[in-house]
Amino acid sequence: MNFDLIIFDCDGVLVDSEVISCRAHADVLSRHGYPITSEQVFNRFLGRSTKQANAEVESELGRALPDDFHGQLQDELFLAFETDLEAVPHIHAALDDITQAVCVASSGSHQRMRVTLGRTGLYDRLSPHIFSASQVANGKPAPDLFLFAAEQMNVAPERCLVVEDSIPGIAGARAAGMAVLGFYGASHCREGYGTKLRDAGATMIFDDMRQLPELIARVGGNPG
Repeated sequence: MNFDLIIFDCDGVLVDSEVISCRAHADVLSRHGYPITSEQVFNRFLGRSTKQANAEVESELGRALPDDFHGQLQDELFLAFETDLEAVPHIHAALDDITQAVCVASSGSHQRMRVTLGRTGLYDRLSPHIFSASQVANGKPAPDLFLFAAEQMNVAPERCLVVEDSIPGIAGARAAGMAVLGFYGASHCREGYGTKLRDAGATMIFDDMRQLPELIARVGGNPG
């Protein structure tokens, strides 16, 4: 195999959180004078950091969001996660069968990942190799986070394979010079979503984590 490191996105790849996140984000933004649906949040902000999303919203509003906006959003999210969040099906078994080093590179905060990965039994097995967009200058679709993760893991970018569920994430991985698999098996992925990931530059697409170990071997044997 030609890969030394498998880099996982978190939301929508390790944990099935995107539907919950989009609903909470839409509810909190709407309460603060920016009416938006969860579908619109999905289309505009999926895979991007809250910082990037807030900057766009504030530009359109012509004013800053409240100082405690982030805290309100986190409270809403974490309450929903406690009741509704589950791991992506078969991710634990897939991780058991992957022989390369693994890490996480997410647009979410470390606090959020402690909650989501902790609730689904993934935090202890992936820590301390968990990296957030808060640690770099530019979030996805910039390559910064993926390059940072590779550097921290002491692996050259060309020997990394990324597993992503979002178009910004795929763009960021490709900009970092990494191969990327597009996953469309979480609950937020609608009909045709896999095709969008492939069109965005995913090397291969898949919808079942039980396929992942074999796909890693296939892509590693033919990275082109």
